[in-house]
Amino acid sequence: MTEVNLLPTPCYIIDEKQLRRNLEILEKVQEDTGCRILLAQKAFSIPAVYPMIGRYLAGTTASSLYEARLGHKEMKGETHIFSPAYKENEFDEISTICSHIVFNSFAQLEKFRSCCDIASIGIRVNPECSTQEHAIYDPCAPGSRLGVTADKFRPDLLDGVEGLHFHTLCEQGAEDLERTLRAVEEKFGAYLYRMKWLNMGGGQNITRPGYNLALLESCIRQAQDTYGVRVYLEPGEAVAYNAGYLVTE
Repeated sequence: MTEVNLLPTPCYIIDEKQLRRNLEILEKVQEDTGCRILLAQKAFSIPAVYPMIGRYLAGTTASSLYEARLGHKEMKGETHIFSPAYKENEFDEISTICSHIVFNSFAQLEKFRSCCDIASIGIRVNPECSTQEHAIYDPCAPGSRLGVTADKFRPDLLDGVEGLHFHTLCEQGAEDLERTLRAVEEKFGAYLYRMKWLNMGGGQNITRPGYNLALLESCIRQAQDTYGVRVYLEPGEAVAYNAGYLVTE
């Protein structure tokens, strides 16, 4: 602690040993199942450790052009992006640096589809399955405009769409993911057979003690075996869980 006290403050210290522990857990999930795990940069985006993270994970996911730039430049690997809205004057660059682009609606897809010559296109779906009590964090809360609900889904516009994406969890366990996956299959399973990938989002506390890793891997295998898709996960907190300290005075 003496050395820590000599640092200028405020100072954020990264515990590489704990960060590596988290990454090893995530890497094992990838090895066990064949899924790919991405760093959600909105939860953790310190480029100094991106080369280290990149040795374990498949890439990054972004919610804006600037996050996409950061992941593309500093981590390499795959660069995924989802945004509730895209700016027209930024989309040309987004379509150039991102390997996967997820749209929030079919109207958005129709607007930008012609600009996606390189990227793999996905649609975010809303399974309308709430697994948490805090509506402010719940994409499935009544009135939510995050993702396409089953009644507004447009199978006639799926030409060229290669993936579906759902993100409904926030600091939750595998049991909630299992329940959500069942809802996704019930409402969108028929379309999953036409997809190449399924992104199950983030919000899973994969690296916390007591997390049900066996159930998580079972969910991943079920989706991949049933629909022939590659599963993606995009945790943020799970990557950096307990791996940093804020030094102040």
